[in-house]
Amino acid sequence: MIILELYLSFLKIGAFSIGGGYVMLPLIQQEIIENRAWLTLPEFLNILAIAEMTPGPVAINSATFIGYQAGGFWGAAFATAGVVTPSLVLMVAAASFLSHFYENRWVQAALDGLRPAVLALIASAAIFVAESAVVDILSAIFSLTVIALLLLTRIHPVLTLLLAAAAGVIFYL
Repeated sequence: MIILELYLSFLKIGAFSIGGGYVMLPLIQQEIIENRAWLTLPEFLNILAIAEMTPGPVAINSATFIGYQAGGFWGAAFATAGVVTPSLVLMVAAASFLSHFYENRWVQAALDGLRPAVLALIASAAIFVAESAVVDILSAIFSLTVIALLLLTRIHPVLTLLLAAAAGVIFYL
């Protein structure tokens, strides 16, 4: 039953994605595209673009859109529930226990070790998306322009997405 498979797949993705939605991208690629073949890479990239532009966390948006694509309304509901279940359980546990141990040097050492690993997972996701999204010189120029705008100006990221979408319509139609 695809509904249960979606829940369990996104439960696994959510459980092993320390650091947020972008960290999930390599796991989603492995589980949803390669292992389950519920989506193709171009379909996933389209969903990722929509998830980025939609208000809310990219992880939840991605799970919802992927679940809908693979299993309709109930697929979306169960994929979303699956991806948030580990965070919900961990946050309740963390709220109960971490406040007592946060200053502990062992906890701090573990967190210090996790930060670079999270950075590496985010970089891996960026490289994965770049390899698939930068398909020609024009898309490379779009990417570099948006990076420059984000790093060198105070432009809002949503505005860069809207500008990129407009440029896509102008240059690719």
